[in-house]
Amino acid sequence: MKLEGYVEHIIYRNTENGYSVLNVISEDQEITAVGVFHYVDEGEFLELEGSYTEHPLYGEQFSVEQFEVKAPKDILAIERYLGSGAIKGIGAALAARIVRRFGKDTFEIMEREPERLSEIKGISERKAQEIAEQMEDKRDLREAMIFLQDYGISVNLSVKIYQQYRQEIYHIIKENPYRLADDITGIGFRTADEIAKKVGIREDSDFRIRSGILYVLLQASAEGHTCLPMELLLDRTVELLGVLHEPVEKHLMDLGIDRKVVQKVIPGLNGEETRFVYAATYYYAELGVAAMLCQLNLLIDTMESEVHTKLHRIEKQLSLELDEYQREAVVAAVRNGLLILTGGPGTGKTTTINAIIHYFEEEGLEILLAAPTGRAAKRMTEATGCESRTIHRMLELSGGPENLSGRATFARNEDNPLEADVIIIDETSMVDIHLIQALLKAIVPGTRLILVGDVNQLPSVGPGSVLQDIIESEAFPVVRLTKIFRQAAESDIIVNAHKIHRGEQVTLDNKSRDFFFLQRQDPNIILRVVLALVQEKMPKYVNAEISDIQVLTPMRKGVLGVENLNQILQRYLNPPSKDKEETEHHGQNILRTGDKVMQIRNNYQLEWEVRNRFGIAVDRGVGVFNGDMGIIRSINTFAEELTVEFDEGRMVSYPFKQLEELELAYAITVHKSQGSEYPAVVIPLLSGPKPLMNRNLLYTAVTRARSCVTLVGSPQAFQMMVENETEQKRYTGLSETIKSYLSSQMPDL
Repeated sequence: MKLEGYVEHIIYRNTENGYSVLNVISEDQEITAVGVFHYVDEGEFLELEGSYTEHPLYGEQFSVEQFEVKAPKDILAIERYLGSGAIKGIGAALAARIVRRFGKDTFEIMEREPERLSEIKGISERKAQEIAEQMEDKRDLREAMIFLQDYGISVNLSVKIYQQYRQEIYHIIKENPYRLADDITGIGFRTADEIAKKVGIREDSDFRIRSGILYVLLQASAEGHTCLPMELLLDRTVELLGVLHEPVEKHLMDLGIDRKVVQKVIPGLNGEETRFVYAATYYYAELGVAAMLCQLNLLIDTMESEVHTKLHRIEKQLSLELDEYQREAVVAAVRNGLLILTGGPGTGKTTTINAIIHYFEEEGLEILLAAPTGRAAKRMTEATGCESRTIHRMLELSGGPENLSGRATFARNEDNPLEADVIIIDETSMVDIHLIQALLKAIVPGTRLILVGDVNQLPSVGPGSVLQDIIESEAFPVVRLTKIFRQAAESDIIVNAHKIHRGEQVTLDNKSRDFFFLQRQDPNIILRVVLALVQEKMPKYVNAEISDIQVLTPMRKGVLGVENLNQILQRYLNPPSKDKEETEHHGQNILRTGDKVMQIRNNYQLEWEVRNRFGIAVDRGVGVFNGDMGIIRSINTFAEELTVEFDEGRMVSYPFKQLEELELAYAITVHKSQGSEYPAVVIPLLSGPKPLMNRNLLYTAVTRARSCVTLVGSPQAFQMMVENETEQKRYTGLSETIKSYLSSQMPDL
């Protein structure tokens, strides 16, 4: 059957697939219409075709099979549309005046003779032109949405595409849909490739091959690489596209000419040279980082004996007894513009940082402390007694629109540098190439920069292997702390972590107070033991809340992977209740009030606020980052909004359409735990892919625990990880770029 009416109110709209619930007025009757609507505004007049259905919860609805937007048929409908807010600048009163003046001819005049609108009091000629442009734009947008729907593009992306290209859209989709992947955040190669297939573009199309090469490099950056060996890039591209090597090689050269990619020869350890290919962004990022590091690496004219005298006095004041490497670190920090301080757990990095801070405070210097994550910054504050912030906050994340690469923009940069004499960055192993580039841009030569971290931990989630590459370049002062101090030596977590790093045998006899291994071989039994530890044993043992106990696992999939563990832990730790709101997430998972969750991608626009006990905001900011963890405090299904409390009381509201940025975090991967420390850690360990089950990952997992670590599973798997030295290889060129930069700056002898 067919109905006609105008949209009084949009009750619900899914921006991905266009499914909407509309309140429609048809012949003075109020109807709930449900269906997929390409693009409909409140106030618009629709012809609907479908049938009535009975919803078990919401009652009678009109299920729409197809619809058409029509020009309103009567004066009242025209006035309702114009007064609905659909046209910016026209409210109910102005709409009434327009319709009173032009009657049924209103739309025709607005489209064909818009200058006549200036006959109405309150409408200038300029405003009349703006109204006409809006009318035309809405018509063009609707036509574009219908066109794009034929290619399976979501409503949300369709709007983005139209806003980018306007009327060019038809030409671009039919000639080169791969431009979408280059120009629009949220559209990748695979989406563009699907459109291209529907349009009928050939597999060996020039556009497809060029876009495929750039896509392979983009995927490589998601794996942590800043570049790829030429042969590996060619092989991956050929496999992706199903084409021959020759055209890929040709287009690789063309992309180089267009400055989209850069080729660079890097010598290997055995003297052989390998040709690497970068997406241009990463090549210039590494080049910029190398140059800025070298410019900071200044020798500062200070007598070493004078430094030792002052340091001896500070040791007495603070009742410290530094070892030779810690003293060397303080001296190096005073006499150099750049210092890298590295060492494992229990080797005195925090004590050394405190000595450095006190030295510079006595000199009257301005000091800034920062770390990559909120948790790491909080730990730094607790350990030093000085304020520490995230690097993003220190650089004053602007919250402005991201550039095409999806990176953050900061108020602190080369034009507005940080005002400090000394900057100390902790957990530098977590810093990727983009963040170190942003940091260095905001530091002027003459400012001391001290980078602190454990080079044996897993590298950053983002692309690059910054700390390791800087150390391997051998271009800057590096102090390695190796001595395990007496108090730390009493902790089996620290002792065993160092044994794991050295590949030595670890005793698993459970005679320890803080390092336990529960042998189990059946994955289902392991699950039950993990649950009992988190729910009952560990909170009492370390005097912490259940939410503070963290399950870490090497992988996402499988019985002992993150996805399955989270479903089971949620079921028992935060079961359904009539007192708890919940919402479906990702089509199958449930998010519930009280759930422990994690942000899984950087979002530089998300706003947060810290509230006092009266609910009044006392601090505000922007930015929630990959790995930030919090608790769901409320879910409002009517407003379709969910509120999460992150570290330091930061409250963040998520519209339901953004819930793909959150996932349950009762269990997380070891990679996601970097920079964090928990009272107790539980690690299920049975089997997994060899590239994941390595020494580096096990070392990182164990060192996340402050008071107790309990591994549950197979001792054979544990030993295999200790013996497996092979880390997942990262292709980066920063170390070599630093060496090249320095050699190019050397005067000819």
